[in-house]
Amino acid sequence: MRNPSTPPARRTVLALFGAALAAPALPYSAQAAADVRATGLDDPAKKEIAMQLVSSAENSSLDWKAQYPYIEDIGDGRGYTAGIIGFCSGTGDMLDLVELYTDRSPGNVLAKYLPALRRVDGSDSHDGLDPGFPGDWRRAARDSAFRTAQDDERDRVYFDPAVRQGKADGLRVLGQFAYYDAIVMHGDGTDPLSFRNIRKRALRSAKPPAQGGDEVTYLDAFLDARVWAMKQEEAHSDTSRVDTAQRVFLRRRNLDLDPPLDWQVYGDSYHIG
Repeated sequence: MRNPSTPPARRTVLALFGAALAAPALPYSAQAAADVRATGLDDPAKKEIAMQLVSSAENSSLDWKAQYPYIEDIGDGRGYTAGIIGFCSGTGDMLDLVELYTDRSPGNVLAKYLPALRRVDGSDSHDGLDPGFPGDWRRAARDSAFRTAQDDERDRVYFDPAVRQGKADGLRVLGQFAYYDAIVMHGDGTDPLSFRNIRKRALRSAKPPAQGGDEVTYLDAFLDARVWAMKQEEAHSDTSRVDTAQRVFLRRRNLDLDPPLDWQVYGDSYHIG
């Protein structure tokens, strides 16, 4: 989550829930299936675009790979926020990440903080983490194994579930990205403002291609539901990552996010050629 009052260069909380999407895949038409199979958001070139789009909103930069060493407590009640997807000490996904890293690289510089991370899970406490944890996180980020662990946890918790559900709904690249960006910000738990409930709100007014609906009409409804959810929280009240980014692509019918792409977030302009 980004707090619009925070300077643009500051990272924000992305990780709220660690649960993967539980919605079952839906049958969809042969044409929709062919469209989705052609090129999805999991295509390497499209995935790179997705990472850059999210980074423009969360980091005011297209250089998402520069965020592995990032760590900060932004005062949102979730403890430390860190890394490429805003893993949080208070929401469990940072703990999952460090456990994965330790399974792969026993004795790493962060392993000694696992007891503290388990204690502070669910709170904003730094108990057992200060003063050394931020510096050790930055040191760990020099290790390719830790960077790979960040990539893998981002995919497991956020990216892969979003792409799966997008494909199940018969959506092309833009729709899959809209799902990913929503899960990144809102998580996919049982909270009324979570991704799954945003999707349910959209389904009340439009059908996705998998259910025989028009893709543009459905995505417009989904983005309406997303904006509604964002406006329920002050930290999300600036909806430009939807209004002057995703809606721009939708208005241009660029359903495959084909470059060149031009958009704005929080008043800053970005381009992918």
